[in-house]
Amino acid sequence: MARDLYSVLGVARDADEDTIKKAFRKLAVQYHPDKAPGKANEAKFKEINRAHEVLSDKQKRALYDEFGEEALQQGFDADRARFVRQYGGGRGRGGAPGGAGGVPFNVEEIFGGGGGGGDFGDLFGNIGDMFGRGRGGVRGGGARAARKGQDVESEVTIEFVSAVKGTTVQLQREGEEPMTVRIPPGANEGSRIRVPGQGGPGMGGGPPGDLILTIHVTPHPLFKREGDDLRVDVPVSLGEAYFGTKIKVPTPDGEVTLKVPAHTQSGQVLRLKGKGVARKGKEPGDLYVRFLIHVRTEEDPRVAEAVKELDLPGEELRKELRF
Repeated sequence: MARDLYSVLGVARDADEDTIKKAFRKLAVQYHPDKAPGKANEAKFKEINRAHEVLSDKQKRALYDEFGEEALQQGFDADRARFVRQYGGGRGRGGAPGGAGGVPFNVEEIFGGGGGGGDFGDLFGNIGDMFGRGRGGVRGGGARAARKGQDVESEVTIEFVSAVKGTTVQLQREGEEPMTVRIPPGANEGSRIRVPGQGGPGMGGGPPGDLILTIHVTPHPLFKREGDDLRVDVPVSLGEAYFGTKIKVPTPDGEVTLKVPAHTQSGQVLRLKGKGVARKGKEPGDLYVRFLIHVRTEEDPRVAEAVKELDLPGEELRKELRF
């Protein structure tokens, strides 16, 4: 039996989007196969990704809250499920409780199965237009009109740099040839890409459905992303901060030379305009560089004397510190 998705992420059922995102990121770092190898952790990582995919999508989350795990199956029809729950709940065919109302329904009826003659399959065939099914439908026992195949959802995890700069991934479904999917520059955690014609087969000669690919991004050890902006902490020495210097800083476009102003303070931030994430059709983001001054830590009398010479009265520095 599948675990409750809220329990997988360790959040309450009324958790907001930000709480869900934070919980996912924390668990993704903890169980990512690169950092925690092993089949158990790999399975846990997939479970975490699946829970996040559902709970971070408002529509999927609403259906999951209403119907539970059945709502995540391919081909699930929410309107049909509600109809069966309302009018077919007493049929006694072994269905599980459905949704908040607790009215039994049979899962096969929701997906068009159920077997046997003269049951809800016939009923739904006659009122198919109510749920958007069979338009141009059955005429005098003839074949159904051509319909596009079912969209198929999947997910893939890529590295931070690949998400920023763009990449290609190889995907392969069971029994099918591998395919190459291009991830455009600027993909972010939760981005969704539609790959035309790679979903379920069409019906009645209709075209195949599409593949909807959800992107997950592993964190970078140094760079952080905020929208299309990037942030990075850059260590500088005491002398570099005091006298000023020029240093090399990595960006998505390669290294650039950055001038560290004289008398730079630890925590001071400089902006490199247009050196953040570049997405098609949008202005590129910026890169924000925060300087962190590093001091020598070895026990040396000469260092101690130099620090004393440079020292400032701490209480004076903090006189404006108040709540």
